[in-house]
Amino acid sequence: MTQTPNIPPFIESDEREYRDSGIPSTVAIAGHPLHPLIVTFPIAFLTGAFATDLGYWLTSDPFWARASLWLIGAGFMAGLVAALTGMLDFLKIDRVQKHRAGWIHMFGNVTAMLLTLVNWVLRWNNVEGAAFPVGLIISLIVASLLGITGWFGAELVYRHKIAVIGDSDRHEP
Repeated sequence: MTQTPNIPPFIESDEREYRDSGIPSTVAIAGHPLHPLIVTFPIAFLTGAFATDLGYWLTSDPFWARASLWLIGAGFMAGLVAALTGMLDFLKIDRVQKHRAGWIHMFGNVTAMLLTLVNWVLRWNNVEGAAFPVGLIISLIVASLLGITGWFGAELVYRHKIAVIGDSDRHEP
């Protein structure tokens, strides 16, 4: 007799997803999904930008403002690549669109990317002047959004089993 897991009522879930082996990513190399690998770069760069903005606020050393500019630029570029791989999975895997976590993950990350672009443009010709307070506030919002969207991305992988197997011949049931 198989026992179904006890799913708390506040967690969105389909009991069948606990029984299947998952859905592969549509953007993978040798069965390894690219999106979870690539997202580590914009997350690191953009949370690092918040840290360097704090460094500038606390020390007034222009080095930290310049470091933020570079981290935000690198985070935006890496974020575009991560967004492309994530959007392809979002559009091609029905299971992602069926869950609130997929929509929150997507809209939150699009918002984070738009705010990052604004932050980058504001600083382009005014590196130090735009770093505080506006730049710091935007960096804080972006870092917070990435924490939230990361949580929902993990929901997709660990709870809804999206991009968890490497068998590229398996298709969504």
